[in-house]
Amino acid sequence: MKLLIVAAGQGSRLREKGESKPLIELVGVPLIERVITNAVKGGINDIYVVTGYRGTKVRAFLDKLAERDSLSITHIVNEEWQRPNGLSVYAAKDYIDGDFVLTMCDHLVDPEIFRDLAAAEHEPGTVTLCVDYKIDNPIIDLDDVTRVKCTPGKIENIGKVIRDYNAFDTGIFYCTPAMFDALEQSAREGDESISGAMNVLGAQGRARTFDIGDKLWLDVDDPMAYGKAIVLVNDGKL
Repeated sequence: MKLLIVAAGQGSRLREKGESKPLIELVGVPLIERVITNAVKGGINDIYVVTGYRGTKVRAFLDKLAERDSLSITHIVNEEWQRPNGLSVYAAKDYIDGDFVLTMCDHLVDPEIFRDLAAAEHEPGTVTLCVDYKIDNPIIDLDDVTRVKCTPGKIENIGKVIRDYNAFDTGIFYCTPAMFDALEQSAREGDESISGAMNVLGAQGRARTFDIGDKLWLDVDDPMAYGKAIVLVNDGKL
């Protein structure tokens, strides 16, 4: 199974921890290494990483990691990393054929989420988002998390500021090539984000959901989340 990791952004909210967000160490291990390790534990064997900001250092680290752990890691460069994250995903269009799993370099998740998602049935022409229905989850930052309004199995709306929601976006997707078409359409309509593409697919009835149940995940994107991540890692939960 192919995995695309978006690691192109500046990560300014974690700047106090390090200049390059993917390389910020969490309990002695860089964030992006933890993401890759969890994915490999979940059955992923073909990894693509989109880099941008301070990308030379990140790519050099990944080359060493690939050699050390005998991993297949393909580099993709997004020169327009300052723009929304959908452009980083779209940069992979000429590199990835067929279906792939998409995640972010700062999202720590239970490896079984990858395994269960890959094993599920997926309709051609759809994109599936792993969602967390535990909207009272105390480790999630309500001021930052992307919210999702779902009907059974489908997405109606997604965004950080929507008021009507019943789930959280975990940042893990099962993508068919339809993702690239949706990114193109969303960009033409003025939204270059991944959420914009998912709203395009939702309007077409092609955005699906996958319930992660009680499995853990955390978006490590600011000092408070970083502190939570230390506790979860030390407790062996992530």
